[in-house]
Amino acid sequence: MTISPSQIPAGAQSGRRRLVVTIILISIGIHAAAAIVAGIVVVARYFAEAPAEFKTTKDVRIPAKKREAKMNMASLDAIAPKPTFSDKMQSSRPTAFSLPDIPNLPLDQMLPLDPSQLISDQMASLSNVEAMGSGSGAASAGAGGFGDKGMSFLGIQSSGQRILLLFDVSSSVTHKAAKAGVPLEKIQQETINLIRKLPITSKFGIIQFTQNYKPFSKELLPATDNNRTAALNWVQTEWVTKGSMSESSKVISNSQGLIGVLDLATEMKPDVIFIISDGSFQWKAGGGSGTIPWTVVKKRITENLCKSGDCKVNFIAFEAKSDDTKEMRGISQRSGGKMIELK
Repeated sequence: MTISPSQIPAGAQSGRRRLVVTIILISIGIHAAAAIVAGIVVVARYFAEAPAEFKTTKDVRIPAKKREAKMNMASLDAIAPKPTFSDKMQSSRPTAFSLPDIPNLPLDQMLPLDPSQLISDQMASLSNVEAMGSGSGAASAGAGGFGDKGMSFLGIQSSGQRILLLFDVSSSVTHKAAKAGVPLEKIQQETINLIRKLPITSKFGIIQFTQNYKPFSKELLPATDNNRTAALNWVQTEWVTKGSMSESSKVISNSQGLIGVLDLATEMKPDVIFIISDGSFQWKAGGGSGTIPWTVVKKRITENLCKSGDCKVNFIAFEAKSDDTKEMRGISQRSGGKMIELK
């Protein structure tokens, strides 16, 4: 059954209109509120402060300007004292005497001047060794050992913790040492005294040589009680005193003489070395025997043995030739060691 609008009561139609109007107004209000909120959000974003950002910048430093000190040289010259000159004193008549002429001295005997040479006599007397620069006389060696200033051996005071003793026991050295009053037996006793006084913190080695050589050990050994006892026994039983060294199981054959000994010494890395010799070292080179040139010896010492510059080479020479003495003294001076000659 269909109801026409005319059949609906007037009151019902009026209520429906009010309901529709109310719904429309509510919808308009909701949309208006939403528009207002959206506008507020947009405005707030526009006026809001941007979030803090941290950026690194290149550190630019301007170097401080160097101060310059300027001096007025003209003013300095003006206030500087001037040298004064006085008239020379002259004699108006000849005198009854005249001064002797200055002798001509070779420069190689004057320079370089080794301070140890100036006090060699005083040092020799303190160590009971009479060191003779020229002329003849007997030399006596004092006891070797350690003191407040290091070790003393055959009159040379030195210091070090890695000690190597090299003894030339060729026939020429044996003869010259005996003539100087310091035979190899006495050097043997000095070596024993030194070994007995070695501190436990040190290392030591001993080599005797002619052309062949005989080492106590092929490396430096710590100065323990056992090693010192073994060394004392070796010095007392194996010490060569007759100027020759025959080949044996304990003797190393060596045609290079001192050069071969220095090669072994380089492997030991000592920081203080004592070389007892007459400065004339022999080898077999090119199929024949001869004297080792000092250029070869110096090169072996400076470029191999003392390459690091921390080893002192000391020479104790017996009646060395003047040229050999000069070479040994030069090597000792450059390495920080000393050289004495016993006659």
